[in-house]
Amino acid sequence: MADSNQTFWRGQERSSWIRLRTLILLRWVAIVGQITAITVAQQTYHVQLELGLCYLAVGVSVLGNLTAIFLFPQNKRLSEFENFLMVLFDLLQLAFLLYLTGGLNNPFALLLLGPVTISANVMSTRSTLIVGGVAIILATLLAEFHLPLRTDIGFILRIPDILLFGNWAAIIIAIVFIGAYSHRVSSEVQSMSEALSAAHMALAREQKLTDLGGVVAAAAHELGTPLATIKLTSSELIEELEDRPDLKDDAALIREQADRCRDILRDMGRAGKDDLHLRQAPISTVIHEAAEPHIERGKLVHFIEGPALDGDVQQPSILRKPEIIHGLRNLIQNAVDFSRANVWVEAHWTTDQITVSIMDDGRGYPSHLIGRIGDPFMRRRRAETDQRARPEYEGMGLGLFIAKTLLERSGAELEFANGSDPYQHLSDNPAHRGAIVRVSWPRKMIDAQKGDTPVPSGSNQRIRA
Repeated sequence: MADSNQTFWRGQERSSWIRLRTLILLRWVAIVGQITAITVAQQTYHVQLELGLCYLAVGVSVLGNLTAIFLFPQNKRLSEFENFLMVLFDLLQLAFLLYLTGGLNNPFALLLLGPVTISANVMSTRSTLIVGGVAIILATLLAEFHLPLRTDIGFILRIPDILLFGNWAAIIIAIVFIGAYSHRVSSEVQSMSEALSAAHMALAREQKLTDLGGVVAAAAHELGTPLATIKLTSSELIEELEDRPDLKDDAALIREQADRCRDILRDMGRAGKDDLHLRQAPISTVIHEAAEPHIERGKLVHFIEGPALDGDVQQPSILRKPEIIHGLRNLIQNAVDFSRANVWVEAHWTTDQITVSIMDDGRGYPSHLIGRIGDPFMRRRRAETDQRARPEYEGMGLGLFIAKTLLERSGAELEFANGSDPYQHLSDNPAHRGAIVRVSWPRKMIDAQKGDTPVPSGSNQRIRA
């Protein structure tokens, strides 16, 4: 991914996705619930409360909501720090209200989990740890320090000490577990969403390049005839203008420029080739196209193609899907980046399967990460040798994820291994001691002739004016 995309994805905090009005609405719900609980406790169960202080605590929340409504626009989105202050304020307000109403003897003490859960879902790890730590401290203090709940006849409502301790322990465990669980799940959902968006961006880019190539090839094919006519006519003019040197030079210039246009179109669109090549091609052609940007990067890339077992001698023509080209290109780039000197790209086919294996002679995948290869935003810490060999490299951990996602979208299955692993079964060549990736497709998924969605053959239709 480019640096701009890296900044886009990793530079945005999740808290900046939450509108202020969303938290204001949640606070209104809490305010209504608090007023209802106070009223029912006093009117129905005749619990004697410090009503002035209780309504003061609720009034502070009401004042905060009204202030936020009038001072900020409806589409205001909170920064990380602003969101942290909002959640911390709600936590302290709730703790003060619980202090006035029996502390952990109050069954509503469980609501201390609310701000922690919100923080775990929308804020960073540091902010979540602070909010969770404050919630644990407040729960511990409320177990010892609080105003007792009294009935109208003076009876103190309290639970036995063992149950009080149980409430405290349950709240602490819930804060830790639910906070950690919510933060972990939310982080993985966010990472997967960002990574899939990045994969879609990569696929869209490859699709645009493919479409552009088709347009250029079609234009080059159609312009071939008029350019040939111009060249022929200018050649005849040169012969007929032997006695007019000035006009002869002009005719020669016309022929020269026609040749130049022909060369430009050939380079841009492979002039003279059938458009069908843009939809299907032999598997070796697709592999070479995927590897082309990395051929001249100082590493020797070996290409090996051939049938396996009962495969035909003639190599299959496969669909030139952008997913396949971009996915293989990412895998080859990764092999070239981390190899010492050699990269092997082998393609084999049978009557039922097409397989492409990419191997190198580098250090291979880190053994502790090989089971997680393909997870988004997963990258190992760069060693000093990597920094010296690749000083310009600053990956996001999305390359393998994008490659795996796009190739699996085309129907492939991927296997990863290290050639140095004595138990791996992907290659028995001792030279392949680095990373190994095997990409396997059921032949019917990508074979342009035998697949479920074959590309129609035939010549191109002439473009009519």
